Amino acid sequence: MRITKNSVVSFHYTLNDPEGKLLDTSAGKDPFAYIHGSGMIVPGLEAEMEGRTIGDSLQVKVEAAKGYGEIDPSLVQRVPMDKFGGQQVEEGMQFQTPDHRVWSVMEVKDGDVVLNGNHPLAGVTLHFSVEVTDVREATEEEISHGHVHGPGGHHH
Repeated sequence: MRITKNSVVSFHYTLNDPEGKLLDTSAGKDPFAYIHGSGMIVPGLEAEMEGRTIGDSLQVKVEAAKGYGEIDPSLVQRVPMDKFGGQQVEEGMQFQTPDHRVWSVMEVKDGDVVLNGNHPLAGVTLHFSVEVTDVREATEEEISHGHVHGPGGHHH
Protein backbone atom coordinates (compact mmCIF):
# COMPACT_ATOMS: atom_id res chain seq x y z
CA MET A 1 0.00 0.00 0.00
CA ARG A 2 1.28 3.46 -0.91
CA ILE A 3 1.08 6.51 1.34
CA THR A 4 -1.86 8.75 0.38
CA LYS A 5 -4.25 11.09 2.24
CA ASN A 6 -5.68 9.42 5.36
CA SER A 7 -3.06 6.66 5.41
CA VAL A 8 -1.76 5.89 8.89
CA VAL A 9 2.01 5.89 8.46
CA SER A 10 4.52 4.60 10.99
CA PHE A 11 8.19 5.43 10.57
CA HIS A 12 11.51 5.50 12.36
CA TYR A 13 13.49 8.69 11.93
CA THR A 14 16.66 10.49 12.82
CA LEU A 15 16.73 14.27 12.59
CA ASN A 16 19.99 16.20 12.28
CA ASP A 17 20.82 19.85 11.75
CA PRO A 18 23.00 20.97 8.79
CA GLU A 19 26.19 20.41 10.86
CA GLY A 20 25.13 16.81 11.55
CA LYS A 21 24.18 17.40 15.19
CA LEU A 22 21.47 14.95 16.35
CA LEU A 23 18.25 16.86 17.16
CA ASP A 24 15.78 13.97 17.61
CA THR A 25 15.39 10.27 16.88
CA SER A 26 12.88 7.47 17.35
CA ALA A 27 15.69 4.93 17.93
CA GLY A 28 14.86 2.73 20.91
CA LYS A 29 11.20 3.82 20.88
CA ASP A 30 8.07 2.85 18.96
CA PRO A 31 8.03 4.19 15.40
CA PHE A 32 6.28 7.58 15.10
CA ALA A 33 2.75 7.27 13.68
CA TYR A 34 0.69 9.96 11.98
CA ILE A 35 -2.28 10.41 9.63
CA HIS A 36 -0.96 11.48 6.22
CA GLY A 37 -2.39 14.76 4.94
CA SER A 38 -3.40 16.04 8.38
CA GLY A 39 -0.47 18.39 9.00
CA MET A 40 0.89 16.39 11.95
CA ILE A 41 4.46 16.46 10.63
CA VAL A 42 6.39 19.31 8.99
CA PRO A 43 5.10 20.03 5.44
CA GLY A 44 8.44 19.36 3.73
CA LEU A 45 8.66 15.85 5.17
CA GLU A 46 4.98 15.08 4.59
CA ALA A 47 5.34 15.96 0.88
CA GLU A 48 8.27 13.54 0.54
CA MET A 49 6.32 10.72 2.25
CA GLU A 50 3.56 10.81 -0.39
CA GLY A 51 3.52 7.64 -2.51
CA ARG A 52 6.10 5.78 -0.39
CA THR A 53 5.51 2.27 0.92
CA ILE A 54 6.61 -0.08 3.74
CA GLY A 55 10.35 -0.65 3.72
CA ASP A 56 11.19 2.59 1.90
CA SER A 57 14.14 4.49 3.33
CA LEU A 58 14.68 8.10 2.43
CA GLN A 59 16.95 11.01 3.17
CA VAL A 60 14.98 14.26 3.18
CA LYS A 61 16.39 17.77 3.40
CA VAL A 62 13.68 20.20 4.52
CA GLU A 63 14.34 23.93 4.18
CA ALA A 64 13.25 26.01 7.20
CA ALA A 65 10.24 27.48 5.36
CA LYS A 66 8.80 23.95 4.94
CA GLY A 67 9.95 22.84 8.40
CA TYR A 68 9.34 24.95 11.49
CA GLY A 69 9.35 28.23 9.56
CA GLU A 70 11.80 31.08 9.20
CA ILE A 71 12.75 33.12 12.25
CA ASP A 72 10.17 35.85 12.85
CA PRO A 73 12.02 38.88 14.28
CA SER A 74 8.77 40.18 15.84
CA LEU A 75 8.85 37.13 18.13
CA VAL A 76 12.12 38.27 19.72
CA GLN A 77 11.09 40.73 22.43
CA ARG A 78 12.73 42.62 25.27
CA VAL A 79 10.54 42.68 28.38
CA PRO A 80 11.23 44.55 31.65
CA MET A 81 12.13 42.14 34.48
CA ASP A 82 9.36 43.58 36.69
CA LYS A 83 6.76 42.04 34.34
CA PHE A 84 7.70 38.66 35.88
CA GLY A 85 6.45 39.67 39.34
CA GLY A 86 9.65 38.90 41.22
CA GLN A 87 9.91 35.40 39.73
CA GLN A 88 13.48 34.17 39.23
CA VAL A 89 14.23 34.36 35.48
CA GLU A 90 17.34 32.79 33.95
CA GLU A 91 18.69 32.20 30.46
CA GLY A 92 17.34 28.95 28.99
CA MET A 93 14.05 29.01 30.92
CA GLN A 94 10.80 28.64 28.97
CA PHE A 95 7.35 30.12 29.50
CA GLN A 96 4.08 29.27 27.82
CA THR A 97 1.58 32.03 27.14
CA PRO A 98 -2.21 31.48 27.10
CA ASP A 99 -2.08 31.20 23.26
CA HIS A 100 0.19 28.11 23.74
CA ARG A 101 3.26 29.83 22.31
CA VAL A 102 6.45 28.81 24.10
CA TRP A 103 8.88 31.64 24.81
CA SER A 104 12.53 30.91 25.58
CA VAL A 105 14.67 33.26 27.67
CA MET A 106 17.66 34.22 25.49
CA GLU A 107 19.30 36.58 27.97
CA VAL A 108 18.72 38.52 31.18
CA LYS A 109 20.56 41.83 31.24
CA ASP A 110 20.20 45.34 32.68
CA GLY A 111 16.79 44.62 34.23
CA ASP A 112 15.39 43.29 30.94
CA VAL A 113 14.59 39.79 29.72
CA VAL A 114 15.03 38.96 26.03
CA LEU A 115 12.43 36.39 24.98
CA ASN A 116 12.23 34.38 21.76
CA GLY A 117 8.82 33.02 20.74
CA ASN A 118 10.10 31.27 17.62
CA HIS A 119 10.12 27.44 17.55
CA PRO A 120 13.60 26.28 18.64
CA LEU A 121 14.09 24.83 15.12
CA ALA A 122 12.82 27.91 13.25
CA GLY A 123 15.32 28.96 10.61
CA VAL A 124 17.01 25.53 10.67
CA THR A 125 17.33 23.29 7.61
CA LEU A 126 16.25 19.82 8.79
CA HIS A 127 17.94 16.61 7.63
CA PHE A 128 15.68 13.58 8.13
CA SER A 129 16.65 9.96 7.69
CA VAL A 130 13.40 7.99 7.54
CA GLU A 131 12.42 4.32 7.31
CA VAL A 132 8.73 3.58 6.64
CA THR A 133 7.69 0.65 8.88
CA ASP A 134 3.93 0.49 8.30
CA VAL A 135 1.19 1.96 6.09
CA ARG A 136 -2.54 1.29 6.53
CA GLU A 137 -5.87 3.02 6.02
CA ALA A 138 -6.94 5.24 8.91
CA THR A 139 -10.16 4.19 10.63
CA GLU A 140 -13.19 6.51 10.57
CA GLU A 141 -12.63 7.09 14.30
CA GLU A 142 -8.97 8.09 13.78
CA ILE A 143 -9.95 10.49 11.00
CA SER A 144 -12.71 12.07 13.09
CA HIS A 145 -10.42 12.34 16.15
CA GLY A 146 -7.53 13.65 14.03
CA HIS A 147 -4.92 11.27 15.47
CA VAL A 148 -3.69 7.69 15.38
CA HIS A 149 -4.86 5.16 17.94
CA GLY A 150 -2.59 2.36 19.14
CA PRO A 151 1.24 1.99 19.13
CA GLY A 152 3.16 5.15 18.30
CA GLY A 153 -0.05 7.15 18.25
CA HIS A 154 -2.35 8.83 20.74
CA HIS A 155 -3.82 6.92 23.67
CA HIS A 156 -7.08 7.91 25.33
